[in-house]
Amino acid sequence: MRPRLCNLQADIVMASTPSLTATLLVSCRDRTGLVAALSNFVFQHGGNILDADQHAESESGEFFMRLVWDVSGFRLDRQATQSGIEALARQFDLRWELTFSDARSRVAVMVSKSSHCLYDLMLCQQLGDLGGEIVRIISNHDTLADVCRHFDVPLTVFPVERDQKAAAEAKQLALLGELHVDLVVLARYMQILSPAFVERWQGRIINIHHSFLPAFAGARPYQQAQQRGVKVIGATAHYVTAELDQGPIIEQDVCRVSHRDTVEDMMRKGRELERLVLTRAVRLHLQRRVLVSGNRTIVFG
Repeated sequence: MRPRLCNLQADIVMASTPSLTATLLVSCRDRTGLVAALSNFVFQHGGNILDADQHAESESGEFFMRLVWDVSGFRLDRQATQSGIEALARQFDLRWELTFSDARSRVAVMVSKSSHCLYDLMLCQQLGDLGGEIVRIISNHDTLADVCRHFDVPLTVFPVERDQKAAAEAKQLALLGELHVDLVVLARYMQILSPAFVERWQGRIINIHHSFLPAFAGARPYQQAQQRGVKVIGATAHYVTAELDQGPIIEQDVCRVSHRDTVEDMMRKGRELERLVLTRAVRLHLQRRVLVSGNRTIVFG
């Protein structure tokens, strides 16, 4: 009986081991035969399509697609796969990105003194649900050093003085390059990044903020909202662009409030929304479910 038990244990291990997959994101002008061409490319080379999602916009004529396939029986290596998709890209004028599930994205989190968003991201990583690897925390303060030690992720502090911001950013950029970071997450980082920083990381910086903008901009937004008697508060996660807090939105959420809620109640609810929305947005990006179209996003759930 023991050999049978061992075989059963091996079967369980094999069943729980995720298969190696490829994910292709595509955007282009909509045209006949595109879906068939992409699907046939996978089929003809022995791939098994696991997920296919698409969206066509009649107003702009743009087409978007996310295609995921199991490559365990795929007859092309990665270089040949790239070459095959490049040929399709020339034929259909595609903008595309190809990734493989064994290449985990490297993430840097930038934070100041608030810990709620950082905690949620770190816990998500600890549970194995993030879809990438947080390799460094970067801050302009050492306030959250204990949090970083608890989750065993290195912290690097670059103080940002008013007249030395360019020098601090240069050090940050150098560190991101040394660590081969793929995504930067602003988890309540209370500094405005320069246009040069943003341009260098276009489409690879995610920020979180409350959803009162532009109605209650500036200091003390929750006090302003409470004084106006708002009934809904929310949070928005978006890609960072040179225009402050105006980048393509990835994820949002809201909750109800009432006259019974104090400013402190609203701030607590706002923090809960911020951490959940930011983590969801980061996960969507790392799972390659987001395509940017102008100043908006196509998000495949």
